[in-house]
Amino acid sequence: MQKVSTFLMFSGDMCGKAKEAIELYTSLIADSEIKSIEYFEADEGGGNEGDVKHAVFTLGGQEYLAFDSAMGHKFSFTPSISIYVSCETEEELDNLFTSLSEGGAVMMPPDSYGFSNKFAWIADKYGVSWQLNFG
Repeated sequence: MQKVSTFLMFSGDMCGKAKEAIELYTSLIADSEIKSIEYFEADEGGGNEGDVKHAVFTLGGQEYLAFDSAMGHKFSFTPSISIYVSCETEEELDNLFTSLSEGGAVMMPPDSYGFSNKFAWIADKYGVSWQLNFG
């Protein structure tokens, strides 16, 4: 069977931030871990020395991949694709919102929008979009 994973590319101003982001995400979400990180070496094509060449990590047991791209791209993360977290408690949602929105952008603050008890939509300081839902 094929394996499907979400792949996060940290480019432009966010190039060099993949490891920092992965460490933050895995510290906030239960059942998460960094499985492996490979780094670009000096004078290695495709990246800057010390940047993430390939990382594998899990969030809530779901596998993700990430890397830092030093190449010029005309795109970055977009809120039309987001990491959706079904929170078990309202407190969990509030804690994630506080941590992930710091330095980022709030698109929908925590509130009841009629389709759940409490929902929030943010982009973190790396530009990754998150939807947080309780109930």
